[in-house]
Amino acid sequence: MANIPELDIVIPVFNEGENITRVLDALHAAIQKHTYRVLICYDFPEDTTLAALDAYDNPGIDIERVLNPGRGPHAAVLAGFEASTAPAIFVFPADDDYNPPIIDSMVDMMQDGCEIVCASRFMQGGKMVDCPWLKALLVRSSAWVLHHIARVPTHDPSNGLRMFSRRVIESIQIESTEGFTYSIELLVKTDRLGWRICERPASWYERGAGEGQSNFKVLKWLPAYLKWFWYAFATNVLVMHPNTVPLRENAPQA
Repeated sequence: MANIPELDIVIPVFNEGENITRVLDALHAAIQKHTYRVLICYDFPEDTTLAALDAYDNPGIDIERVLNPGRGPHAAVLAGFEASTAPAIFVFPADDDYNPPIIDSMVDMMQDGCEIVCASRFMQGGKMVDCPWLKALLVRSSAWVLHHIARVPTHDPSNGLRMFSRRVIESIQIESTEGFTYSIELLVKTDRLGWRICERPASWYERGAGEGQSNFKVLKWLPAYLKWFWYAFATNVLVMHPNTVPLRENAPQA
């Protein structure tokens, strides 16, 4: 049986043939301290990402392809979670070649007892560049309110660039069904359980010309996000939710 890596990097893809090898090269160059595997989660065999992987030659990276039994980023990420075996699972964008240098330190934080490590654009040292004004307004204002008023323990609650412990993935039942809303759901439920949440600075750049179309649909997914924003307020401010979070069957014990 192959050794289990310290980290599984889950990358949901949709025709990322122009980006994926550049990102894989960045991961290979940056991650020097911890063992890892990359799980490429795709919707259909004709995805251009797969052709790019066929032509990619870097024996230093352990890559596994995971077929999404459904469609879209939510189902793809959940398929990656199911295929993962490492004690730390990092959901990573298929066009991000600038954040790999933070990964080793995030795994260090996970091994030091954090159950979730959030990559934060809005703490000291982080940044968000060239974001469309409406998306920037929604993201920045909601992040400020959730952190400073609802007391969610990260400056960037809606950022999908997030590392989860195996305990979180195997314990907490995911109710979300759209987009990347599972990420804030797991965050606020983990906070409700009193498990440790950490963060470190990260960057975010709007996709440029030739880098494909983002799958982030801020207005479409807004109602689903608002459900978990309300949960954060009800839990931390209004104390309206029960003391326990429904856990998955056969969830690991603390």
